[in-house]
Amino acid sequence: MFISASRRTDIPSHYSEWFMNRIRAGFVLVRNPVNPRQVSRVSLSQDVVDGIVFWTKNPIPMLDRLDGLSGYMYCFQFTLNAYGAEVERGIPSKNAQLVDAFRRLSDKIGSERVLWRYDPIFVSGKYTVEYHLRYFEALARRLAGYTEQCTMSFLDVYGNTARNMAPLHARTPSDTERAMLAAGIAEIAAGYGLRLRSCAEPDSLRRYGIEPASCVDARLFEKLLGCRLDAGRDAAQRPHCGCAGSLDCQKRLSTAFFDNKVPVVVASCGLPSVPGTHEVHTALRGRGGAAE
Repeated sequence: MFISASRRTDIPSHYSEWFMNRIRAGFVLVRNPVNPRQVSRVSLSQDVVDGIVFWTKNPIPMLDRLDGLSGYMYCFQFTLNAYGAEVERGIPSKNAQLVDAFRRLSDKIGSERVLWRYDPIFVSGKYTVEYHLRYFEALARRLAGYTEQCTMSFLDVYGNTARNMAPLHARTPSDTERAMLAAGIAEIAAGYGLRLRSCAEPDSLRRYGIEPASCVDARLFEKLLGCRLDAGRDAAQRPHCGCAGSLDCQKRLSTAFFDNKVPVVVASCGLPSVPGTHEVHTALRGRGGAAE
């Protein structure tokens, strides 16, 4: 089983203490997203968890807690992009803190386990194609040697996204702008020895040497663990997504009442399907080992 922590919540930045408490306890309580009254206990035993993928824009609060993950294999999807505080509020300075945090994390766990994300890419009056290419080059120069791969994607506009982005006058790049960005970023990445991958983008980016990414990457974990894993694609994700199936663990304060009527904190987790408790444990299991 792979744990995704988390596509929806920056756990390393905001909830690393909670996550480490769950690791020490050896389980997490999972609320069924379709039936909120159904809460399942999912084991976090090392016998069950094949790998953990952390998604973050700021791992600093977690850096001194990584020793608590001894015995687990994990990697970080670390987003560093061109945007300022008007877009990413509450994020420390990239130049003053986050680039250094990226390097520190890489020194701790190795460059192949810290994957740089430059996404999602949008354009505006400030964030032009030229701005992105200039900023990407500046970051690539400082991160070279501390990561082996960069993943890029373009902004997908949904209802909430459109409303949130309206004050920024931001939009998804046009076809011409996409081509310029893809070609330019690919050239820069190659110059710094970085593999460039795309997240949930059409195959048209292959013409620039940009292969599709698997952000929850079973092949990476096979390499790190030195064994074969039985992991299928996560059918619950967007088209063109190459991620392996995982349990996405989003911390959310919820009240669940058991026999003693004591409220507990549970995780709201998105699953590839909505099976029963036993199926949750078996359907996502990779190397083997029974869940509790």
